[in-house]
Amino acid sequence: MKPVLICGGIGKKMWPLSRKRLPKHFLPLFKGKSLYQINYEVLLKKFKPGEIYIQTTAEQAKTALEQAPRIPKKNCFIEPELRDTGPAMGFMAAKLFTIAPDEPFTLVQADVLREPAAAYLKMLNQCELLIKRKGKLITGGIRPDFPMMGVDYLKTEKKSKTIAGMRIFRIANYIDRDIGSKKIERLFKQKLILIHANHNSWTPRLLLEAFQKFAPDWHQSLKKIINVLGTSKEKKVVKEEYAKMKKDRIERITRFAFRRGYVIEVPFQWFDFGTWESFFRYKAEKQEYDAGENFLEIDAKDCFVKKENKKFVALLGTKDLFVVDTGDGLLICDKNYDGRVGEVVEYLRRKNKQEYL
Repeated sequence: MKPVLICGGIGKKMWPLSRKRLPKHFLPLFKGKSLYQINYEVLLKKFKPGEIYIQTTAEQAKTALEQAPRIPKKNCFIEPELRDTGPAMGFMAAKLFTIAPDEPFTLVQADVLREPAAAYLKMLNQCELLIKRKGKLITGGIRPDFPMMGVDYLKTEKKSKTIAGMRIFRIANYIDRDIGSKKIERLFKQKLILIHANHNSWTPRLLLEAFQKFAPDWHQSLKKIINVLGTSKEKKVVKEEYAKMKKDRIERITRFAFRRGYVIEVPFQWFDFGTWESFFRYKAEKQEYDAGENFLEIDAKDCFVKKENKKFVALLGTKDLFVVDTGDGLLICDKNYDGRVGEVVEYLRRKNKQEYL
């Protein structure tokens, strides 16, 4: 199996700390290590450095290789531009197809934690075995505690198999996050849904065949890219063809490919750091939250601060606030609005305030 570390976004919901030059997955927020470094070190427990791949952007490639110094430079796939997850996954499949077309791969999000890591590696063993035996798209799912909105789900068949302590379901259907609360609530009561946790695993050939079937326009460009990889025409053709691929999510394809595929109910805790709220909640639960020196709270409740230690910060009579200070940027946010921090980044883009991006 070939693990592919995926990193390319800027984590705009964690502005002002997460920036283009150093997005959230590269920030040393976890005992001096980044999420990317932690995931890289976990993979080294199972894979040799030459078996691990990276997919990122030109802007982030240098940092990605610096923080994972044992991965060969040739194993770093650089997307020509940002065109969302559909073209990105197609590009990855094209690159892997020229290396090992029928060897399973797994996508490894670089901005999440999986604890304990040993259980995650154990799951990868089952993914590889299932792909080799069934030839189907395999992914991971999380059993929801309540009918959560704003996430994608996988509807499962009722029966499951337990292998190596893990429950494995056939997937009946992919359920988009916009389907509506009533249907989600009904399926939740029937215990037929898992939150899609983005651990997609397959083979390059089978993924490209799915592109051909469900997104032939994308596939046309990917065929041309594959034909020039390793030649003098590669740079020019890849740039031209990738630019032709419509921006869209990989779910344009996987929503169909998931049907009759398999989902493993993940045997570990999955922490997705998409917002400041998720970061601070994790730190508090692990008893690792520390506002640092020069900080005072008076009658403040459920507030979190991330700042430079030299600056003195006082909170009086406040509740449910996140305060993040980087020196050149200051965020003061009610925790109920943390999902809208990305709007600040969009405003800065419109105003061409590049120094804050």
